[in-house]
Parts: sequence; C-alpha cells; structure tokens
Amino acid sequence: MFPALRLAPCAALLLAAATPLASAASVNAGPYAAAIEAASAPAPLSARVTVATQYVSRGIRQSWGRPALQAGADYAHPDGWRAGAWASTVDHRFIDNGSIEMDVYAGYSRTVGDFGYSTKVTWYHYPGARVPGSNVGFDYGELAAGLSWRSAYAKYNYTFTRDFFGVPDARGTGYLDLGAKHEFGPGLVLRLHAGDGRVAGSGNGVWNWRDLAAGLSTRLEGGWVVALNVTRAIGGAGGTGIYDRYRTGNVRADGRPWAASDGRRTLVLSLTRHF
Repeated sequence: MFPALRLAPCAALLLAAATPLASAASVNAGPYAAAIEAASAPAPLSARVTVATQYVSRGIRQSWGRPALQAGADYAHPDGWRAGAWASTVDHRFIDNGSIEMDVYAGYSRTVGDFGYSTKVTWYHYPGARVPGSNVGFDYGELAAGLSWRSAYAKYNYTFTRDFFGVPDARGTGYLDLGAKHEFGPGLVLRLHAGDGRVAGSGNGVWNWRDLAAGLSTRLEGGWVVALNVTRAIGGAGGTGIYDRYRTGNVRADGRPWAASDGRRTLVLSLTRHF
C-alpha cells in the first residue's frame, strides 16, 4: 500500500493540531535538525552544538542508547537558498565500524502566504563504515521535496544512490515524513511526527519501517534550547520486527553478535546552543 495511505490517520491528526496556527512550518527538518529548525536563526550564517542523551534518527537509535555529541552550521540566503553541514557521533554496534555521521546538504525553500515548498539534496557520509562480508558502505545520497501549510508539512525523501545505509541495490528507497508543530507560548513548542520508510530492491523490504515521535522544546536565554522527545519505530515486512532484534556484523569478545531493540520507545533529552 502507498505510504501516504498507511499514514492517513496520522496525517489527519497532525493537520488538526496545526490548524489554529498562522506561521509557516519549516519543511527542511531532518536528522540534523536537532530540537528546532536551524533556519529560524535571524543571521545568514548560524551554527549549533547539541548534547543529547542519545541520537535517534527516523525512530532508530543510532547511538545504541548512548549519549551523542552533535554540531552543525548553516548558510541561509534571503532568496531562499540554503546550504550546510552537520555531524553526530554514532555507535559501531549499530553502524558497522562507524563512529561518526557527517551530512552535507543544499536546498531551496519559499513561503507564499500560508503555503510553503522546498527541495533539498543531502549526502550522508559514515567514514570507515562497512558491512562485514559484503563490504557495502553506509554512505548514500537523498533528494527531498516538501510542502507546508501553516505549521504542518509533508516531505518525501528519495535515495538516488545505488546503495542505502548498508543495504545493496536499494536505489529508489523512499521515506515519507509528516509533521506539525504548535506553539503554546513564547518559546514553548510541541512537535508531532509520523514517518514511513520503504527500502527498495529485491528482498530489501525486510528493512521497511514506520516511526512516530512527539516532543516539547523551549528556548532559554543566551541561545539555548532544551528539548524532550519520545520516539518509536516498528520495522520489518510481514511483521518480522527486525529492528526489535537488530544485529550487526560486529561481535562481542565472546564471539556472540551484538543485539538490541533499536526501534523501541525511547525518551531523548537534548540541550542545544545556537550561535
């Protein structure tokens, strides 16, 4: 079934939550967005540093439940063009032989009244990360297109490279990202998200997943932002629950493989400093 139909109930909830709002939502949010949209900074050049209890991307725990250090920088042109880079620590038990994720991206976004649109290209790089045996790397490239209405958005991400995050022959992998936000008062924001990922390629459907997230963030003096998010992912075609019993090629000292529930419900606390 097409991802949008699978997420229709979630989309209705998100749009309902967004209806009272008048400001346009950012459709540039992604794994590197941390607690709030970096594009909200008034200066063309901005940077941010984040300390988080763990790194969760699209519902999946990429730091294996451990704390993560993240940093990024953005340039936002008044005409709508934007480019930037972002990095986070990851855990080798989730990403074979990898310890860091590095993203570079560029895109364009505009708003017209209550409506907005955006396009973006992102390259994800994991230095030294390789799947044992197949020697497939984790690097991949992604194109994204998004639409927003007031504070609700919908974005579709498309993998244009041959491989996707260690999965071979997966060009065409897609991720549908739906979200909304509601501002309760100065600096206090509720964010809702629903996602549906489909891994392309013969036999790769076992890696399909869905995820949900909800979070609160608040701005403090001096450019600080505190955020608390709860996430959950469910994966595996045919109810295999592959992310609930996730294993990589790396093994313990006793020869047994590392295993964990990387999609389970998780609470993430983060502190971000914007410059």
